Amino acid sequence: MSSVLSSPTRRSFLATGAFGLALLAAPSYAQKVPAADAQAPISAATEDDAVHPFRINVPEEELVDLRRRIAATRWSDKETVADQSQGVPLATMQKLARYWESDYDWRKCEVKLNALPQFTTEIDGLDIHFIHVRSKYENALPVIVTHGWPGSIIEQLKIIGPLTDPTAHGGKAEDAFDVVIPSMPGYGFSGKPTTTGWDSARIARAWVVLMKRLGYTQFVAQGGDWGALIIEQMALRAPSDVLGIHSNLPFAMPDEVAKALHSGGPPPPGLSADEKHAYDQLDFFFKHGLAYAQEMGNRPQTLYAIADSPVGLAAWILDHDARSLELIARAFDGQAEGVTPDDVLDNITLYWLTNTAVSSARLYWENKLPFFVPLGVATPVAVSAFPDELYQAPRSWAQRAYPKLIYYNKLDKGGHFAAWEQPELFAAELRAAFKSLR
Repeated sequence: MSSVLSSPTRRSFLATGAFGLALLAAPSYAQKVPAADAQAPISAATEDDAVHPFRINVPEEELVDLRRRIAATRWSDKETVADQSQGVPLATMQKLARYWESDYDWRKCEVKLNALPQFTTEIDGLDIHFIHVRSKYENALPVIVTHGWPGSIIEQLKIIGPLTDPTAHGGKAEDAFDVVIPSMPGYGFSGKPTTTGWDSARIARAWVVLMKRLGYTQFVAQGGDWGALIIEQMALRAPSDVLGIHSNLPFAMPDEVAKALHSGGPPPPGLSADEKHAYDQLDFFFKHGLAYAQEMGNRPQTLYAIADSPVGLAAWILDHDARSLELIARAFDGQAEGVTPDDVLDNITLYWLTNTAVSSARLYWENKLPFFVPLGVATPVAVSAFPDELYQAPRSWAQRAYPKLIYYNKLDKGGHFAAWEQPELFAAELRAAFKSLR
C-alpha cells in the first residue's frame, strides 16, 4: 500500500538547453553525428562545457572475436550441489553461452540505443556519456536516473517511454518527465578514470554539473544500487538544486540493526513482522551475498579473468544476488518474467565491448561508506520497496532515516533491477513519488 506523506511547497524548475556541438575524437565503437541530428537545443558554450552527440558503431571484428572467445570457453566441472549455493550453475552458463554465441544479435541493441538522443560531455576531466530524452509535454519534470553495478544504461531503457510519454502508458500529460540517464565513470561509454578519487560523492557532484549544463536549475533524482548512494550524495551536497530523490534501495538500516548484524548476535527485540523480514534479508546478504563486493572493494585489479573471458564476465555479473540470478536463469529456461535473454546479454555485452569489467569494479574500492546506513538526507525522499530487492525496507525504517519522507510504497513484485524487470510499475512509482514536487 502506498501513501503520500507530506507535501512540500511547489517549487519551480527551469528546463532550457545550453549545448555546444563540437565533436570529440571517438573510440572504435563511437560514430560522429552531424550537429543537425543532435535532437537538443543549441546555444553558445565554452569548449569545456560542450555537449557532443554520440552514436555507437561496434566494428564487426569485435563481435566475431566475442563469439570466438565464447566458443573457446574452457568449462569448469559441474557444481557438486543441486542448487545455487556454490554459484551460478554450469547448466545456466552453458545455456547462456550457446544463445550468446549462436542466436544473440548485438546490432539490435545498437539500433535501439542509436534511436535515442545520446551525448558525451567532459566533467571534471572525464568524458561522461548520457541519454537525454525531452518530453513533448510542457512543464515536464527533469529527472536524472542512475544505474548501479552490474547494471548500466541498458536497465533503464524500458522506462524512458513511460516517463517521457505518459499518456501512451496509462498516465497523464502532467506526469511527464525529461529523462537523463548517464553512464557512471568507468562504466559503459563514459570515460575510465586513470587516477583515484571517483567515488560516489564525486559522481554526485558531476551529476549536478551535468543537469545544470543541460539547463535544469532544479530537478529530481532516482537511483538504485550505487545510484541510490549517489542520489543521496546529490541531495546532501546540492539541496537547493535537488527537489527530491526516489530510491529503490534506501539507506535506511537502523543503527541497532546494523550493530546486531555486525556482531552476529540475535536481532534487536521488538521488531515488527516487516522489520524482521528485512533483518533476515540483510542477514542473508551480509553472510552469503557480499563476496563479490568484498573482492572488488579490496582487489579490483586482480579481476583480469573477467576482462579476458566473456563467459567468466557473464557469470560474475549474473551472481550479483540470489533472487536476480533465479530470475535470469528462468529467462534462459524459456520463462521470461520481465527480463529476456536478450535483455541480459545486452547488458553483459556492453560491459564486454567497452572493456569495463575492471574499471567498473573500482567504484567498490573507492567507496568508504557502509552499505545501507542512513546518511542524514533532509531533502524530500520517496521510497519504493520491492520484495526481491536485497532488502525490502519497512516503512518504519524509511520514516526514521528520512525526516521528509514524502512517499512510501511496499510492492508485491520486482527485485534489484526493478526498472528493467517491471518498467511500467516502476514508472508509475516515479509519477506517484514526485507528484507533490511538481
